[in-house]
Amino acid sequence: MTLYIQLLLNTLQIGSVYMLFALGLTLIFGVMKVVNFAHGTFFTAAALAIATVMPPAMYQLGLPVWAAYLIAFVAALAVVAVIGIVVYQFGFQKFLRDLIGSFILSIGLVLFLNGSYLAIFGGAPQKVPPLIDVNLSIFGAYITGQRLLLVVVAVGVTVGLYWLIQKTKLGLSLRAVAEDQEAAMLQGIQFRRVALYGFLIGTVLAAIAGAMMAPVHAITTVIGDEFLIKAFIIIIVGGLGSVGGAIIGAFLIAFIESVGGYYFDNSTATIAMFVLVMVVLLLRPQGIMGHAER
Repeated sequence: MTLYIQLLLNTLQIGSVYMLFALGLTLIFGVMKVVNFAHGTFFTAAALAIATVMPPAMYQLGLPVWAAYLIAFVAALAVVAVIGIVVYQFGFQKFLRDLIGSFILSIGLVLFLNGSYLAIFGGAPQKVPPLIDVNLSIFGAYITGQRLLLVVVAVGVTVGLYWLIQKTKLGLSLRAVAEDQEAAMLQGIQFRRVALYGFLIGTVLAAIAGAMMAPVHAITTVIGDEFLIKAFIIIIVGGLGSVGGAIIGAFLIAFIESVGGYYFDNSTATIAMFVLVMVVLLLRPQGIMGHAER
């Protein structure tokens, strides 16, 4: 029984990060109909910002760990938001609903931003201390306090995003544009403004995921790329543009990774993920929660 609880906790903590990352990616696709391969660079920028701001705040200003992390967290979101605005205004705005153009643009951005990160921060991995340095026991299974905090924050952010999409005027505009751009514009919705808001929300979600992972993962200039491939698997399985599908896909992939990694090995778990993608594409190409294009 303890083993199953441990595997469940592992699935929750892995799936929480995947969920935050994939939600931003699928939201951007749903609104803008672009495939953003540069999404991982936003995740990386947030983690690097935490690694840059947190140490001097602790050791030079004498702030406690939680205060230093809070300042670094706000700085990380601000930095990624600025990068997101610049990338949208001078790049993606010109390729809205253009899959080929946005693909080429996002690949170029990956090369440019990853190269810039490497030139600025160097290639050595960085570490920052955890906010909560304790191990918690739940029915005999263990989880670190930092990872439990990550799960709580991920669930809270997802609930907030769901409320924004379902209950606010902006959410209604996002859903209308995702469903039918031309019909939405005929109703007076400004497509480009809504696309900008959707893109910024997606980048901030990636930033939150990167900032939350910084204390529990070695920070490198390509850390976001490690999550990008799995995020694409998640949104293909869950359904491109579907928020619910991204949540289901994230925990499904995390379950395969956790259980497959324990009973077999990581390579077998990775193969199982790609087999799952092939099965979904054969039986339900639009994904579990996606809608077929008419």
